[in-house]
Amino acid sequence: MSNILAHELIGHGPEKVMLMGGWLGDHTVFEPVYRWLDGEAFTWCFADPRGYGGSKHIAGKHTNAEVAADAVALADSLGWGKFHYVGHSMMGKAAQFIAAHNAGRVKSCVGVTPVPAIAIPMDEGTFKLFSTAWEVPANRGAICQITTGNRNTKVWEQRMIADSLRTTTPDAFREYFYMWQAEDFSADVQGCQTPFLAITGEHDAGVPTDAVKGTIMQWFPNAELHVMSNAGHYPMQETPIQFATVIDNFLRKRG
Repeated sequence: MSNILAHELIGHGPEKVMLMGGWLGDHTVFEPVYRWLDGEAFTWCFADPRGYGGSKHIAGKHTNAEVAADAVALADSLGWGKFHYVGHSMMGKAAQFIAAHNAGRVKSCVGVTPVPAIAIPMDEGTFKLFSTAWEVPANRGAICQITTGNRNTKVWEQRMIADSLRTTTPDAFREYFYMWQAEDFSADVQGCQTPFLAITGEHDAGVPTDAVKGTIMQWFPNAELHVMSNAGHYPMQETPIQFATVIDNFLRKRG
């Protein structure tokens, strides 16, 4: 059985873009954005990492290095040369790894509410909330609400819990937590020349804008920052038209 990541393609344009969702679930987190994408200028590839969505059957180590290698392998399988990479949350951390280690393959990288490339400090209560989320489904919903400023309906929260349980395996979900929380490759990204867009959410308590300003924006000389108004950790869900517009504008400049 192939280890090429499962994926969904939208559009047929010359600029190639690969996107991966965050910790809570697979690529379908981006579905609210689909109808606002330019399929004439871009080909959009929404990919599932090992253990998630259509890639549930693929075992793995669930590390940033593995995500990067899998992204390049998927691009190769599609016949892509250089491409743009967009990663949400933990895959925003992977975007920094790809920018530093696969600069010859990517034109630009986008981190959407991106976890910085350091080990993330957590107090005891926060660590317990996150590190037991694979055993306690309600914790996944609490994380969604906390990271969006407790502003969204309970219906959305329950849908996010259900989607997360449906699209992730327990082992992958657990191991990806340690990938984004514990891995530190910040020394590798210092001075990285790859163009990088960091999108933060105005109401994101999980990856606040100040944390990104003190890390990613200091590390990448060619970094740009966009603070998404009226959004928290899930701008593709909360403000999909604006999200698509910001991504589109950045990629066109880097195409």
